[in-house]
Amino acid sequence: MPDLPEIVDSHCHLDFPDFAGELHDVVQRAVDQGITRMVSICTRLRNVPQVRAIAEAHDPVFWAAGTHPMSVADEPMATVEDLVALAEHPKFVGIGESGLDYHYTAESAQAQQDSLRIHIEAARRTGLPLIIHARDADDDMARILTEEHGQGAFTCVMHCFSSSRALAEAALGLGFYLSMSGITAFPRSSELREIFAAAPLDRILVETDAPYLAPPPHRGKRNEPAFTLHTARRGAETFGISEAEFFAKTTENFERLFWKAKQWRQAA
Repeated sequence: MPDLPEIVDSHCHLDFPDFAGELHDVVQRAVDQGITRMVSICTRLRNVPQVRAIAEAHDPVFWAAGTHPMSVADEPMATVEDLVALAEHPKFVGIGESGLDYHYTAESAQAQQDSLRIHIEAARRTGLPLIIHARDADDDMARILTEEHGQGAFTCVMHCFSSSRALAEAALGLGFYLSMSGITAFPRSSELREIFAAAPLDRILVETDAPYLAPPPHRGKRNEPAFTLHTARRGAETFGISEAEFFAKTTENFERLFWKAKQWRQAA
């Protein structure tokens, strides 16, 4: 039997109802495809107990938490102290997802910006990476990240990156990472693949954003961490390198950015 690849799904949502009743099988299918670790993201702090419990029950699963920008208007504003306290959990590896989304929720733009700055400060204090969601807000996103980074460094990944070349360059210029989702494997995403191909390979991660955005050949179906393999294979093509090299490099990148996940593995 050939050796399995080693790939990381750096962003998924295993607490979503799409996986109810079959979570064990979903995680096992991922492991069977060589997906050695998954980061399940909590998007509303009131859901922390469920997400934390999933990470505690499944060795390959880690977690992060924050208030999704599309939920800011409907949720109590998180505090820096709230987020810092969550970071005490040994499998809590990132802050967010936070960010800006003006596509559906532009009316809460100011609250989203306030929330983003809170999450940035929590990332500074904990040393954990900020996980950013950005949609139709490129100018404000680049401005806030640049302003805040000038007031004190922090690390960051632009999750499911599908924004402009200008935002990619701004993020990379601050030392941040870009994450490839199933969108990068869609046939019509050639322009997005060109943005990634121009980025340094040591700043690239892969993810599913499951249950959303399944890559071909599963497009239109529920996404799950096992499908990270398809996105990673397309990523290798985008960078013009072997699958083995791309898998190894993105795993190395993940461990550099999500350092607590690496620590957990070393201690196991």
